[in-house]
Amino acid sequence: MSRKVAYQGEPGANSNIACMQMFPDLESVPCPSFEDTLDLVKSGEADLAMIPIENSIAGRVADIHVLLPESGLHIVGEHFLRIRFHLLGIPGSKIEQAREVHSHVHALGQCRKLIRSMGLKPVVAGDTAGSAREVRDWNDPSKVSLAPPLAANIYGLQVLATDVEDDPSNTTRFVVLSKERREHSPEENQGPVMTSFLFRVRNVPSALYKALGGFATNGVNMTRLESYMVGNEFAATTFMADVEGSPSDDSVRLALEELEFFTDELRLLGVYPASPYRAKSRTIPDAGRTKGSTDFLS
Repeated sequence: MSRKVAYQGEPGANSNIACMQMFPDLESVPCPSFEDTLDLVKSGEADLAMIPIENSIAGRVADIHVLLPESGLHIVGEHFLRIRFHLLGIPGSKIEQAREVHSHVHALGQCRKLIRSMGLKPVVAGDTAGSAREVRDWNDPSKVSLAPPLAANIYGLQVLATDVEDDPSNTTRFVVLSKERREHSPEENQGPVMTSFLFRVRNVPSALYKALGGFATNGVNMTRLESYMVGNEFAATTFMADVEGSPSDDSVRLALEELEFFTDELRLLGVYPASPYRAKSRTIPDAGRTKGSTDFLS
């Protein structure tokens, strides 16, 4: 049986591209929703899931902060994808004929300059690649799609304009999820490592300040901290965080121990290799892409 990596969206979506870049030897399996994507891994029908977690422009991806902790899956890797959008129409159409532009709400928001300059009517679709498929099926030169370059090849559409996103630094971070936890021992020379976890602070004054103090005193770099409410209550806040290093490092271990003292809940989501994009992006604004790897399946 071939190994599989599941993603949310239709063939040609950015998640599909991320799967192909990071796991070129695996079969990419499209799923209609994030829940379906996670269920495919939980059931064993797929080995991994590729899930977008945050975008450099749009911020965090909705619902992931709830679905990820509840899934019971573990983060075993990450991938950064430079987001590119092309304006696609049916074969033989001209850009002057376009009247409506269809795409995911985030894609429409990230290509506002083009939409306004052309006077197009934006129409929200469930998925970028799905909008390309719909434009093909409608066979109407007045309807165009904002979709990744791969979608043009898959659905046989004509590229009317390339790289039309407002910000060329637009990047999405994906996490790779697995049923099995990936262990990291201090003896292994695995390069830079990231640790993701969530915690809920106690409802006392200065709780967050005290909880995070251990990371400062132990010299641990926190690269991400996001908050969200727990259930329907306003009395407690849960935070999702990423730090550089592994719990097997003394600095991270001590920081997490101190954090636990000030929290009601502390849950490790994953310890995994840092993407090479992190090192490159510190010196190069538009860094290169991660090479394909299947190490996470070993």
